[in-house]
Amino acid sequence: MAEPESHALTEIVRDIVQRHSGMPTRLLQILRDVQDHLTWLSPEAINEVAQELSISPNKVHSVAEFYSFLYTVPRGCYDILFSDNITDRMLGNRELLHYLCDRLGVGIGEMRTDGTVTVGVTSCTGMCDQGPAALVNGYTLTRLNKPRLNRIAELVESRTPLEQWPQEFFEVSSNIRRADILLGRHFADGAALRAVLKRGPEAILEEMIKSGLRGQGGAGFKLAAKWMSCRNAPGEVKYVVCNADEGEPGTFKDRVLMQDFADLVFEGMTLCGRVIGAHHGFVYLRGEYRYLLDSLKATLQRRRDAGLLGTGILGEPTFSFDIDIHLGAGAYVCGEESALIESLEGKHGVPRIRPPFPTTHGYLNKPTVVNNVETFATAAKIAVEGGNWFASRGTAESKGTKLLSLSGDCERPGIYEYPFGVTVRRVLEDCGARDAQGIQMAGPAGHMISAREFDRRICFEDLATGGSFMVFDQSRDILDGIRNFTHFFVHESCGFCTPCRVGTSLMRDLVIKVHTGHGTPYDLEEMRKLGRIMQVACHCGLGQTAPNPVLDSLDQFPEAYQRRLRATTFEPAFDLNAALEDARQLTGRSDAGAYLNEEDLMLGAMP
Repeated sequence: MAEPESHALTEIVRDIVQRHSGMPTRLLQILRDVQDHLTWLSPEAINEVAQELSISPNKVHSVAEFYSFLYTVPRGCYDILFSDNITDRMLGNRELLHYLCDRLGVGIGEMRTDGTVTVGVTSCTGMCDQGPAALVNGYTLTRLNKPRLNRIAELVESRTPLEQWPQEFFEVSSNIRRADILLGRHFADGAALRAVLKRGPEAILEEMIKSGLRGQGGAGFKLAAKWMSCRNAPGEVKYVVCNADEGEPGTFKDRVLMQDFADLVFEGMTLCGRVIGAHHGFVYLRGEYRYLLDSLKATLQRRRDAGLLGTGILGEPTFSFDIDIHLGAGAYVCGEESALIESLEGKHGVPRIRPPFPTTHGYLNKPTVVNNVETFATAAKIAVEGGNWFASRGTAESKGTKLLSLSGDCERPGIYEYPFGVTVRRVLEDCGARDAQGIQMAGPAGHMISAREFDRRICFEDLATGGSFMVFDQSRDILDGIRNFTHFFVHESCGFCTPCRVGTSLMRDLVIKVHTGHGTPYDLEEMRKLGRIMQVACHCGLGQTAPNPVLDSLDQFPEAYQRRLRATTFEPAFDLNAALEDARQLTGRSDAGAYLNEEDLMLGAMP
């Protein structure tokens, strides 16, 4: 799309900024809207945004540069990003990516010369149960195959607007395979709000204590303690934030809750607002879930119309609470609660130094509760059914149930709800994973376990998880998955601290060196040393957990590394030219070296 004339650009930007009330805290949302209108953020557009918000152009540009889905270089009218998670690779996404590029006459990561289309990759779209998947102008495409890609190529060439594309291309299934007390029990809208009005916030907090509910995002912090800390913090203005930035590859449970149980999530947020004394909340929605935005806004409006949101909820003049949705833009680190808050404030999503914690100094430095989607949904049910009801399931330290996202080498991928304490083996049997050699739990930042540990239990006392299993069967090369994970962390590091910025790159390079047959036992020991340094020295959880898949696989699958080592006792230099030549020989592509930049020979040099 051609850049508008100067006066027209000014009007476009001014209108967008005014729709966001001219608030600098809405900078990310403003930039998303401007880009939707222009396809990219030109220097002129960035200057106009800065002028309208009375902030520095450098600040606007730096924010735009931080987020993967914001572009400061031209993109095609159709921007297609293939999901490059390991589960998409298992389903053949790479072949499909090259097939579409050939059909459209465009290189990977490039814009076609006529400006019609750009085709590239993104880390994960949260569609691991129905891939291969992609995004087109931010909207989800599922179950890709060559016939669909042929039709997509035709639609792109004819410049057909997205709203006229076949709707089945955009269908997202929930794939709920097993339901328990959260997914399978009826809930009447407003029931939790009536409970808090009838019994009072203190009584509801008591029920939360009895329930033993812990945060369902993975950290497992006691919900009641967090809510009480915020409730008791000084200050009249407080906030509630729902973390729906579900960025861990392999995890998609919150997507299903937002799609099928949004009322329950919003009710939990509103309940929290009443308990802590907050009148405003935010949902930070993962950028890849843009397809949900319109339906979520419609649900919010329906709740306002029904007296369940807004001013004077259920006729009680002192009960006011409303919710805004803030759409992310492709930054995994924003799943960390303080980085999420920074993004909400219109900044880079760089994690804060803690303490202080968000419950006393959160959004705009005000007391703030940040919980994830599953936690808010569960809290709403506890308010109605009672803490003892919830605590009757699970284990001593892990009460209630857990949602698990199952994907990879299994017959029935999807969402499974189990009481805490279920064994890994039971889960694998239920999803039809009959030949598993290992699983990656809780995404790349979680832990990898081999078949000898399948009798361990899912609970905070044993195997804690944010909610996902990626299954690898006996046919898979475990190191291929590890390479994918290390590349993911390099891409997603915010770059704030040296141990993460440099450590993730070094770890990736060491894995590549071994996987391409150039490593020695010395390199394995270097991986362990580097991993230990990152675990203690990185600024936030991203860097601290980034070495997990490598360290776990070294222990769980040592043979995967040993069989790749060079037959030598000394440490050779990594011969990059030799690796590139290996890539060319194995792929038959003269441009195989391009993959070094794109994904560090993940395709080209794979033996």
